[in-house]
Amino acid sequence: QVQLVESGGGLVQPGGSLRLSCASSGFTFYYYAIGWFRQAPGKEREGVSCISSTGGSTFYTDSVKGRFTISRDNAKNTVYLQMNTLNAEDTGVYYCAMARGSGCSLTANWYDYWGQGTQVTVSS
Repeated sequence: QVQLVESGGGLVQPGGSLRLSCASSGFTFYYYAIGWFRQAPGKEREGVSCISSTGGSTFYTDSVKGRFTISRDNAKNTVYLQMNTLNAEDTGVYYCAMARGSGCSLTANWYDYWGQGTQVTVSS
């Protein structure tokens, strides 16, 4: 049974940092790309970042480039999203998802399994 569990969300002030984790089980982790998505209230879910199965390729949506870093530890079956210089527009529920293959995409329909999400709130 595929499971993806996000953690690390919380309340942070503008300019602050958080590191999200996505712990997985139930599948051969290093075969698959992993993506991070977020959904703000009243908005559609958007792709934030993704990482290929080997970690050799990463992608970011324009609004987080230079501020967020995605990484993976295949020995721990975990993907991380380091988020720096956070602002109010980064507020939302963050989800990780397992892709259909080793390649990366910021499109939601590329992903088959999703975690339950972790809330990130950026506010003073």
